[in-house]
Amino acid sequence: MKILVVGGGGREHTIVWKISQNPQVDKVYCAPGNGGIAQIAECVDIKVMDFDSLVKFAQDHKIDMTIIGPDDPLAAGIVDAFEAKGLRVFGPNKAAAIIEGSKVFSKDLMKKYGIPTAAYEVFENSEDAVKYLKNTSYPTVVKAEGLALGKGVIIAQNYDEAVDAVHQIMEDKAFGEAGNRIVIEEFLIGQEVSVLSFVDGTTIIPMVSAQDHKRALDNDQGLNTGGMGTFSPSRIYTPELADYCMENIFKPTVQAMNQEGRKFKGILYFGIILTQDGPKVLEYNARFGDPETQVVLPRLKTDLVEIFNAVIDEKLSDINVEWEDNAAVCVVMASGGYPQKYQNGYTIQGLEDAEAIAGVKVFHAGTKLKDNIILTAGGRVLGVTAMGSNLNEAIKTAYEGVRKITFKDAHYRTDIGIK
Repeated sequence: MKILVVGGGGREHTIVWKISQNPQVDKVYCAPGNGGIAQIAECVDIKVMDFDSLVKFAQDHKIDMTIIGPDDPLAAGIVDAFEAKGLRVFGPNKAAAIIEGSKVFSKDLMKKYGIPTAAYEVFENSEDAVKYLKNTSYPTVVKAEGLALGKGVIIAQNYDEAVDAVHQIMEDKAFGEAGNRIVIEEFLIGQEVSVLSFVDGTTIIPMVSAQDHKRALDNDQGLNTGGMGTFSPSRIYTPELADYCMENIFKPTVQAMNQEGRKFKGILYFGIILTQDGPKVLEYNARFGDPETQVVLPRLKTDLVEIFNAVIDEKLSDINVEWEDNAAVCVVMASGGYPQKYQNGYTIQGLEDAEAIAGVKVFHAGTKLKDNIILTAGGRVLGVTAMGSNLNEAIKTAYEGVRKITFKDAHYRTDIGIK
């Protein structure tokens, strides 16, 4: 079996690593891939938004299944492009991927179908937004409507910060076209939990829970990032909460998408906040989260390729998805200066020493392989992941791995998993 994975981050490295464990998979390609992926798959120099070249590659190489990793190509309709040529592809089509691609769509969907979420208003120009901000309570949340690499959300502590956020997003175009419309919503207080799920249009199977650390610095200080680390399972997501979310959030969302004529097949990610009034949805993603994938997939016992096939064929109800009774922690090692300005091209040392530690697997996010040397090539460089019988053991082992790895200006948080 030949598989093509589209993407080049830590999420895609984890997917490639996991599907390579299936004995029927004899060849994996990844476009464009990264330095770590290049060691276990053949990397192909095609950008994720070059649909024509990706489709042609899949046809020419007789690819049996293509797996789409990132959000941008999904929102732009890459699945539709593959399906139009009769190619087997995993991920939601454009009509369904809008659940992540447009925050206005997703908020309106929740409102229409009674799915618990924060109160909100939508604005198409900055003047109306600023007027509204005079009479709202603080802190408040200002969101760019579209995709912004996980960074299009600003929590404003007061009126001046909120006005500045509106100007940044709508006028300065800090997140490009993603900020043509904005959502202003109430600030919810509570701990956040990530629940990814397999969905085949009808059946939904949630994965084990995870919790993410978005801020750049320890104690949740600093700027928002794409994620500085994550752990699974959540310490606070009880079986009772899982049952509540299944009946009041997960199933209703899948049913709502069907009602809207937007059947969702792929990975549906629920960003949940546990408030005093119960769990509420902060956001949806239409794909595996990054770095949540790095702690969820290593805990999966059931074969991932088998699950992907069941989703594509709408036969997920036939599969018993099983998980290891353990814990996983991922510490992101980033380039100094991330998520703002940073330098690339530094040599990374100690990767083999880290992976020599029992339970440690290093997933590459922003790296490249040049003359057999791994170099930094992004903001988030590595996800040092460790397994353990419990969270405390996994945290300890992950940081043992981190301490073995060096590159110039490396930056990481020292409190991952301690929420």
